[in-house]
Parts: sequence; structure tokens; C-alpha cells
Amino acid sequence: MATRLKESPAAREREAVTVRFAGDSGDGMQLTGGQFTLSTALAGSDLATFPDFPAEIRAPQGTTFGVSAFQINFGSDAIETAGDAPDILVAMNPAGLKVNLEALKPGGLIIADAGEFGARNLKKAGYEANPLEDDSLKDYQLVAFDISALTLESVKEFGLGNKEALRSKNMWTLGLVLWMFDRDRQPIIDWLNTKFAKKPELALSNAAALNAGHAYGETAEMQQGLGRYHVGAAEVEPGLYRTVTGGESLSLGLVAGASLVDLPLFFGSYPITPASPLLHTLARLKEFGVTTFQAEDEIAAICAAIGASYAGQLGVTSSSGPGIALKGEAMGLAVMTELPLIIVNSQRGGPSTGLPTKTEQSDLYQALYGRNGDAPMPILATRSPVDCFEVAIEACRIATQYMTPVMILTDGYIANAAEPWAVPEMSDFTAHPVTHYEGETVSPYKRDEKLARVWIRPGTPGLMHRIGGIEKNYETGNIDYGADNHQKMTDTRQNKVLGVADSIPDQGFELGGPDDDMVVVGWGSTFGPIHQAVKKTRKAGRNVAHLHIRHIWPMPKNLGPLLKGFEKILVPEMNTGQLKTVLRDQFLVDAKPLNKVSGQPFKIAEIEAAIGGI
Repeated sequence: MATRLKESPAAREREAVTVRFAGDSGDGMQLTGGQFTLSTALAGSDLATFPDFPAEIRAPQGTTFGVSAFQINFGSDAIETAGDAPDILVAMNPAGLKVNLEALKPGGLIIADAGEFGARNLKKAGYEANPLEDDSLKDYQLVAFDISALTLESVKEFGLGNKEALRSKNMWTLGLVLWMFDRDRQPIIDWLNTKFAKKPELALSNAAALNAGHAYGETAEMQQGLGRYHVGAAEVEPGLYRTVTGGESLSLGLVAGASLVDLPLFFGSYPITPASPLLHTLARLKEFGVTTFQAEDEIAAICAAIGASYAGQLGVTSSSGPGIALKGEAMGLAVMTELPLIIVNSQRGGPSTGLPTKTEQSDLYQALYGRNGDAPMPILATRSPVDCFEVAIEACRIATQYMTPVMILTDGYIANAAEPWAVPEMSDFTAHPVTHYEGETVSPYKRDEKLARVWIRPGTPGLMHRIGGIEKNYETGNIDYGADNHQKMTDTRQNKVLGVADSIPDQGFELGGPDDDMVVVGWGSTFGPIHQAVKKTRKAGRNVAHLHIRHIWPMPKNLGPLLKGFEKILVPEMNTGQLKTVLRDQFLVDAKPLNKVSGQPFKIAEIEAAIGGI
């Protein structure tokens, strides 16, 4: 047992606290973090989470390659990021400590399982000496005890083998952290009883470990310096709340969007990290008219979705960067046939397989230009897990009103992160029910004032027609290779997509306004750190504004005039400067880049420093 303290162990009032759980991928860190998130949400705190998975499916146990972490930032004020640096690091093994120590705040608290810091695990993690026993952690508060042994003791009455008993170690640790923040254990026990309904002995053993960890905090507080934190509930508008991940929110938004356009939803997908949660969630929503299809590959998935749209449903497909590349030709087919289709790109680090479990925003060029020929389509970007819901609804509206494929850009951080969501009333959203064409004459490329062609359901009496990937005659829909016709059809498809700008809101400011000297322009998951950095900078007296773009293409009509009114423009992106280049190209403004491609989200301090340096 090791203890090193820098301050009194008395309970501390905090507006916000950031906790990171870290250990081997088999230690249940994601489950522990998820259940602590549940208890925190029920306590009324605002929160944001950041699950950080290892890329390897099963790295050798105890190695740094297999470290899994879960970070949660929660507080009594508005929380918009998962936190720059943890106040508390729970390290379940040496590898978890080594990989995550650099992120911990100076003077932060380390809770370590001393039972795992044996010679073998230390060697696997690359330690020459035990950091719990030398002076390498002198700048932190350290509380280390044998969690493994304490867990075995807490569940010994259930007669489990050591291996199975140690699976409850994460529950013991969760019980301790619940005690530290005065969180209720009952919702976790209820969850255990549901999860292990067919194996009640496992429910009982895990609950025993949870209770033992909580009791240990009560009895060891003064001896070891384990402190208690009080974080008050956040002030929120009355209503029904739940926590959602980006994947869940996007799934619910797609279902809601399909309902608002009065169409069945068909989802064709092939599993890929980090896009798979969409398939998992939508597969459980059959009662809302959702059909899910796990295809044999990415190409089959999008082609099936196009087929569903051709048949009169709303086709949706999803993937990450490598899979989106494979879908490229079929996306061109959807552009040429002018069928509504939603394509979700959950971005991850690239190129190629890249960083499959890490976040990035490097597919913007791919979304805008990554198809052969002139194949424009509207592009939307989500900025947070909660925002995914409204973005999905907007994508469904645009796809059906303009008869076009639409791409939604999200990323690994948004897909897996969670935050509280005030469940909206569907009556607050405008319905746009689809009317399939049932006229007397067949002209599949007959267009309305938006340049959207008619949508004819196959089998409609008297309306046999043909669409496909070869260029069609503007008037008749027959195959036509003519130069003038191709020019006209290409211009029409482009103008139709550009016309989407007529039905989207003007660009507004998240903070500040046009009279400020500088604007920070963001898109996607950079919203939280940008917003907090600009807020801090404004409090310090700097005239800086925050503008965040949802409609990436076409962009709002007033965006160009807004940007040209600023002397300085900073564009933080998790890529090498893709939106910056687009803004320069479209509006001839001197946008400056702030780029990060580490697989990790921006820290508030990084953006704050960049603002100060301009």
C-alpha cells in the first residue's frame, strides 16, 4: 500500500471534475465508465464522456497496446467537452498508468491497483522500477492498494474461481468512485440484476464487489486520504432527459426523420469501427418501420440502400473512411439516378486502416470531391452526440425534397461519446411527407421548382420507366450521349444541390458577432473545445467570436460576407487544413489553420493558446 498526499482529504466542493478509468481492454473500463455515467446523469450533473479504445482486437494482456480508457467530465455548470486533463486517474495496471499519466493534471489523484504492479506486468508496460514505490509520481497524489485481493475477498462466499472472481474488479472500483462522489448504487445493482438475470450468482457477486468498494471508501478515508468530492446538480430546463451516445442519437434522428417524411427506413450496412453502433441501434427499432440489412461488403450495403430508395423507401447506409471509399462508385450512381439516400461517415484516423479506434476529421475532401465525374451532394456535419438527432432529421428532409444523396459527417469521438439529451416533442418538428408521382405520363426527369425530379415507385400502373448510371435525356429519361444534353444534366444536378442553400438557415454565431476582430470557425466535434476556448478568451477581454458550420455544402448564403468582415480567421481542425482550404477557395479569405492529427480531440488550452498567438 502506498499513499502520498498534497492536500487535506476533507470533502471538496467542485464545479466540475474529470475522471479517467484506465486499464487492460479486459478490465471492463468502458462498462465501468458507462455505469458511472449513468449514476452521474441520475444525480443531475451535466456531463460529457470520451471512450478511448485500443485499436487491436485483443492485444497481449498488460501491454500498452491493449490499454482501454474512459474519461468523463461532469459538473454543476454547462459541460461541453470531456475535459482537457483528468483530476483523477484510476489505473488498474501499470500499462494503464503509463499510457495515461501524461494527461493527468499536476497534483492530480492516482488510484492504483497495487496488486497488478508485479514484476511481470511492470516489464510488459516498460517500467524498470515500480512507480508506486519510487519518486516518479512525486508530483501527484497517490493512493495505491491491492484492489485485486480486496475483490477476491468480497466475492469469496460465491465460490467463484480466481479468474471469474477478478472480473468483478471493475465493480469494486466503481463502488469506490461512487462513494467518492456520493452517487447512488441502486441503479447499478438494478442494471446488474437485469444483465445477469439468467445467472443470478454473477449479479450477486458483482453487487457484493460494488458494495465492498463503496464500504472501503467509508472505512479507509482517514487512513489513506481518499477524499470525497461534492459536485452539485446542473441547472437545466424541466423535461424528460436521458443520456445518448452519438450513435444512438443519430439512429433516433434517422427514425424520426423518416417518420417526418412518412417513409419506411431501410438501413444497409457493413460493420466497421466506429460506425457499427448505428447498425446495432437501428436493428432494435423494427417497431418503427426500420429494416436493417448487414451486407457482405460495403458495396453491397450501399447498393441495397439505393435499391430501397428506388422502391420508394428511404435508403440509408453508413461506414467510416475506408468503407466510404469503397462506396464511391455507388454514390455516383445515386447522384446520377437522383434518388434520396443518406450516407453516414463516422470518420476515423487514416489513410488506409489508419487509426481505426481514434478520431479524426480528415474525410472532408472525400465527402466533397471523392467521386468520379461532377457528382455534387449536400454535406452536413454533426457537432456533438445530441446534435446528431437534428442533423439526421435535416438530412432526411433535404434528401427527399431535392431527390439527392446526402452525406452526414460525424466521427469516432461523437459516435462513442455521451451527454444528457432533453428528449424533444416531435410536434416541434415540421413534417414534410413525401408524395410519389402518380401522373398520367411517364417522364422520370420531370422537375419541380427545386429541380428535384419526380419519384416514381416501381409498379405504379402506367408509369414504367428506366433510370440508371448512363446519362439520360433531360426531357424523356432515355439514354442520351449528346454533348449539349450532358452539359445541361450536369449543370442541373449541380444547381439543384446549390439550391439547397435556399432552404437552410443563415449562418449565426455561437459566441460574439460581426463586430469582433477575430472569428474561430469550426465544424464537427471541435465545437466543445472551441466554444470553451472562445468563452475564456472573451472573459479575458479579447474580441473573438465563434462560428460553427453545420451545412458544409452548400454553405449558408451569408457565410462569405460574414467571414470577409473579420481581420483574423482561425480554423481548428483534426486534419491538415481541409475546411481552411475550402473557405479560402469559396470566399477568398485569409483563413489560418490550427491542425491536429493525433487521434485525440482538441484540448481547450490548445485552441486558447492558438487564439492568443494570432
